[in-house]
Amino acid sequence: MENKYLAQISNWWGDLHYSSLQRRGLAIIAGLVVAITALFIMRGSSQEVVAAPAPLEIESISTQTLMVDVAGAVVNPGVYSLPLNARVVEAIKAAGGLKKGADTSDINQARILKDGEQIYVYPAAISGNGGISRPAIRKNGPIMINRATVKDFESLDGIGPVLANRIVAFRKTNGPFSAIEDLLKVPGIGQSKFAQFKEKLRV
Repeated sequence: MENKYLAQISNWWGDLHYSSLQRRGLAIIAGLVVAITALFIMRGSSQEVVAAPAPLEIESISTQTLMVDVAGAVVNPGVYSLPLNARVVEAIKAAGGLKKGADTSDINQARILKDGEQIYVYPAAISGNGGISRPAIRKNGPIMINRATVKDFESLDGIGPVLANRIVAFRKTNGPFSAIEDLLKVPGIGQSKFAQFKEKLRV
């Protein structure tokens, strides 16, 4: 069957009234047409492959967390894992909430937590008249910088009402001090002033 078609094409080609040179030119043109057509077909196929890549599986990104130590007057003191940008109030809830009479006056519960920090909730003490009051600092004893009041800081040499309020505000905004040297971060306290009272401080 194929030989029959080839014979017909050969006869048709032979019947054309073109010179051998013209026939050669037509053959070249036909070859170019076939080559260009094949090129476009191949290019279209490659574009289709690029346009439809195999689907990729995307692994879910685990939520980042931080660790905080919640201590003091909470129901279940301990170390807790919380999401990044969690706030102090969430850490207290994770520890079971506050115990009755807990004193949160020096805690900024809206503050964003830092990894590795400790949140200490001081218990309130019973005052002489039967009410709840903050535990008093022993007379002539060291001042605990994470529980001291404005009045307590005012008792230190070189600290007046303005600077005492600034210390308490700094602690409430940034969280408990990790060391007494952290007071140097408070505007208005330099090395010389700090040297006047550092021996009277404790964390």
